[in-house]
Parts: sequence; C-alpha cells; structure tokens
Amino acid sequence: MKIEFKNVNKKFKKTPILKNVNLEFENGKIYGLIGRNGSGKSVFLKLLCGFYEPTEGQIYFDNVDLKKSGLFPPSTRSLIEKPNFLPYLTGFENLKLLANIQKKISDEQIIEVLNKVNLTNDINKKYCEYSLGMKQKLGIAQVLMEDPEVIILDEPFNGIEDETAKKIRKILLEEKEKNKIIIIASHIKEDIEELADIVFKVDNGEILEA
Repeated sequence: MKIEFKNVNKKFKKTPILKNVNLEFENGKIYGLIGRNGSGKSVFLKLLCGFYEPTEGQIYFDNVDLKKSGLFPPSTRSLIEKPNFLPYLTGFENLKLLANIQKKISDEQIIEVLNKVNLTNDINKKYCEYSLGMKQKLGIAQVLMEDPEVIILDEPFNGIEDETAKKIRKILLEEKEKNKIIIIASHIKEDIEELADIVFKVDNGEILEA
C-alpha cells in the first residue's frame, strides 16, 4: 500500500485549513503528526479517510485517485477526535454490529481484540456506562479488529492508563512489522517520538517533516 498527497489544499468556505500538502506514506512505517489543537491535524486525517474531499489536489491510494473513483480508502480504519458508539449497546455488541457489515471476523476474534486493549472485564457493560478511557480503548479495538492495512489514530492515548497505553504501543509496533501503514496524530511530543519512524509537524495549515 502507498498513499500520496499531491498539492492538496483544503478550505472551508474561504478559510484555508491545509495548504499545498505533498506527502507519501509507505508500508512498514509509523508516521507521527505533531501539532497544537486547531492546527489542521484532524482535517488532514479526515481527508485520508475520505470523509472530506480536497478543495484542490489529489489523494492516491496505490495510484487510485479517491476523488475521481468515488471510493473510500481500501482496508483503512480510523479513530479520529473521539469514539462514538451506540450508548444502549455493550462494548461487545457495538463491535459485533460493525463486524456484521463485512463478516470478516468471528465473535472469538472480537473478544480477542477487546482483551488486547484490556476491556475483557467490561465487554458486557453498556457503552453509556464506560469511562473516558474505556471509550477510547473500545475505539482502538474497533480500529484493530479487522486487520486493516492502514491504521489511523488521533490522540490515541487520551484518558488511557499507563499499563494499557504501554500495551497498545507494543501492539502498534507489532502491526508495523506486519508491513502496515500507521499514522498517529498527537499534541504530546513524547507519544510520537516513542513510536514514529517519520515525524511531521502540522503548523498553520502546513505539514513539514520535523
């Protein structure tokens, strides 16, 4: 898998959010995005996921122009800003509902990924009863559960206790070894430096290698 941004600009009405972005992402690497809140990180990630279209420029996944093809990015899963699940369903039921769309994984595999993020004891608790950290862990489980080629995480360790954060960092390094593209955005420099092979700084709509 290879992702390319070519001369990408994004505006909302007349306000520029991202300016002339030219980047490449390749398999087997973790990329970090560092920037203050409001710098354009989340908009960039939403462009990556196909939630927004660029105002100008092209985004290619393996040489396929997403805008022209009308397709969403292949084998891509993301957690952007904050997780949002159905409050009256349990953690397991929420993931099961999503898994039923493509029917790629079994109930046992869902439970396995919940165990990976230390949610085993909470899978039958309703989402509305989850703490901030538990919600975040369920969001990460949703990203991991169908073995995507591209993993996108926005402030992934928000509200998560140190023990689980260390476990998730280890999982991400293991996923990199499976030749995946992993993109992590954070305003906390240490989160990025511990994991990322290549770091980009997002500032005032520009994205440059740090």
